[in-house]
Amino acid sequence: MNQALLDKIESEQYRKDKSEFAVGDSVRVHTKVVEGDKERIQVFAGVVIGKRGHGLNETFTVRRISYGEGVERIFPVNSPRVDKIEVERKGAVRRAKLTYLRTRLGKGATLVKEKDDQTGTAQAKAAKSKKDKTEAAAAAPAPAAETK
Repeated sequence: MNQALLDKIESEQYRKDKSEFAVGDSVRVHTKVVEGDKERIQVFAGVVIGKRGHGLNETFTVRRISYGEGVERIFPVNSPRVDKIEVERKGAVRRAKLTYLRTRLGKGATLVKEKDDQTGTAQAKAAKSKKDKTEAAAAAPAPAAETK
């Protein structure tokens, strides 16, 4: 088949509301679940541990700990079953795939360092150091006067 024809057909299938998220982000994926003749929204919240593919075949994997057991789900980005993707928290990671989280237990299994705003952290550090200095000066005893 002609590639231009394939691109035209695929362009109709793409999601209109593209949500921006990356590996390491904590997300809430709202999926449509059909039970009989009823349809409801089910939320799957966890950490994005990987993204793969491109175009219509793009998928992402979300991992969470449920009752002490690790659960992973793979979602197609452009699926009509995925209602929306909410980013709860941005994560700062240095890997494309976070498969090492599978071997961790407890809080370490979901722990991804939160992404900080560069200007905010510099201001916060400066404010904290200023606060520490004023507290130290207030806590220090006044020098005693010498008598002769």
